[in-house]
Amino acid sequence: MKQTPEYNKIQEQMQKGVITLEGFLGNDTRKLVDIIEADHLTVRKHKRTCADIASRMEYFKELGLNGLGEFLTIDETFEVKVESVRGLLPSPFGGKGMYGKINTTVTNKKLNKTIVYTDLHIHFVGEHCFFEGKESLFRLEPEDLIEILEVPEAKEEEEE
Repeated sequence: MKQTPEYNKIQEQMQKGVITLEGFLGNDTRKLVDIIEADHLTVRKHKRTCADIASRMEYFKELGLNGLGEFLTIDETFEVKVESVRGLLPSPFGGKGMYGKINTTVTNKKLNKTIVYTDLHIHFVGEHCFFEGKESLFRLEPEDLIEILEVPEAKEEEEE
């Protein structure tokens, strides 16, 4: 896929100090479309879709909202905590508007592994298959999300 002028503008918005202090790309110097394509291939290799991963992220966030900032036990496998920090962030991709600074922490007790993500991450993954650039401070690895959140395999007819 070729990087368009629109994606060049989006990538500029992702640089350090534009929307956030750390930016969304880390030290990744690849074109934005190449970053997205590489992660999309990883997700497909694991027989998942970005939409399914984002749906699972949203599922745990919604469950965790009931805990008022405390960990909730979800069946025998998961613990979830949702915390809100004051403020809003825009998506460099544009979209529905501003995203709350809400952190969702999910611990998979069987694996003894934890992952933390935000509402902006859910948008990035679900709408753009973007997990942030390599070495980005807040990058989420697709394999970690799939494993820790136990994202089910996509049905064969699903295609992104």
